Amino acid sequence: MPLMVSKNSYDNCLKTMYGFRRFGIKLGLSTIKKILTSLDNPQDTFACIHVAGTNGKGSVASSLASILHHSGYKTGLYTSPHLVRFNERIQVNNRPITNKKVVAAYNAVNDAHFGKRDPTFFEFTTAMALLEFADQKVDWAVIETGMGGRLDATNIIKPALSIITNISLEHREYLGNTLIEIAAEKAGIIKNRTPLVTGIRQKKAFAEVKRIASQKKAPLFRLGTDFKVRRNQRQTFSYYGIENVWHNLQTALPGSYQVDNAALVLAACELIGKNKAAITLSNIQEGLSKNHWPGRLEIVSTNPFIILDGAHNLAAARNLAKFLSTNLAGRPITLVVGILDDKPYKAMLKSLIVPVNRIILTRAKIDRALEPRKLYEAAKSAKPDAAIIPDVGAAIKNSIETTPHNGAICIAGSLYVVGEAKEAFEKGLISACCKSD
Repeated sequence: MPLMVSKNSYDNCLKTMYGFRRFGIKLGLSTIKKILTSLDNPQDTFACIHVAGTNGKGSVASSLASILHHSGYKTGLYTSPHLVRFNERIQVNNRPITNKKVVAAYNAVNDAHFGKRDPTFFEFTTAMALLEFADQKVDWAVIETGMGGRLDATNIIKPALSIITNISLEHREYLGNTLIEIAAEKAGIIKNRTPLVTGIRQKKAFAEVKRIASQKKAPLFRLGTDFKVRRNQRQTFSYYGIENVWHNLQTALPGSYQVDNAALVLAACELIGKNKAAITLSNIQEGLSKNHWPGRLEIVSTNPFIILDGAHNLAAARNLAKFLSTNLAGRPITLVVGILDDKPYKAMLKSLIVPVNRIILTRAKIDRALEPRKLYEAAKSAKPDAAIIPDVGAAIKNSIETTPHNGAICIAGSLYVVGEAKEAFEKGLISACCKSD
């Protein structure tokens, strides 16, 4: 097939899939079951790990995939959303699949039987990922939930291990208005007699997860109780695990909270390493050190200093504010921020405003993005000079032109904003302003 035809086919597939977004979010498993049954249940052909939670899912999932890959296993990774290219969602051995494979997976799923209704975008892409992993004969796949767990399209898999990173109030219109209700939804990924690793700290939320795990006779391992970490000097940490103690470990992902995420990863490695996978300490060290998870405290320029962080909910915004206060103290910081309309934007802005000197309010192209004027109303009491520049690229250009030489720029509030920023940098639209030391 000529390159141009292949590119057209790829673009047409994406256009059709993005069109499924008009169906919105429809939680439930009947449609994904119909599709996968029509495809001969590809999800049953490989071992997998299921990852849910409010924050840290992607970091945990990518770290596990990296470790399994460096342990010699052919490994799939399914995450969302993508930042720049759709292909990022479906990776094999730490590499996004090719355009050709996207088209092939799309065609196969499109020919499948959908049942009573057309699939949503996430249902369609989940089926594509599971089919692609089967076609590529992966040994392991690490699967991240899209939303919640119990009725998430990914909950069709039969994992060897489940992980719930943590829980905060989010997606209340779908998951519930209390931590207990949200905990119950995320605990829906727990399978009978299948180990669960979690970093949940809230007593009531943990009690709900523990109750469901007990009902399903699922062994439960909790950070801080069954395994622990201790941060050391020089950015290393020690892991006091279920059966092992490992010292002088280091994760390549920045942010102090990544040590807790790494602890969940190490506990998972211990559990699947008992009888399902051969994973050595050197495999773990290599996998952690070589893992890269873009758009999360990602430094894209040192002159001027520019950092990208999705910070797409309140807990993540607080983590980012803490990082900026600790690591960029004394430097004038410009925040370029855009937030989606289903997020607690007032509380998020309240946290993000504290460590920064000035704000530029912007808007991602996705239809769920809040209008900058609404953000301004929430920010004006603390930052009355906040600027409104709706286009993300233009907002970044302005921040570069107006931030002092010793200053820093942080682009945050939504992974969609971060994705547009990365695309602008990669296409050279604003790279002329930036250089590395």
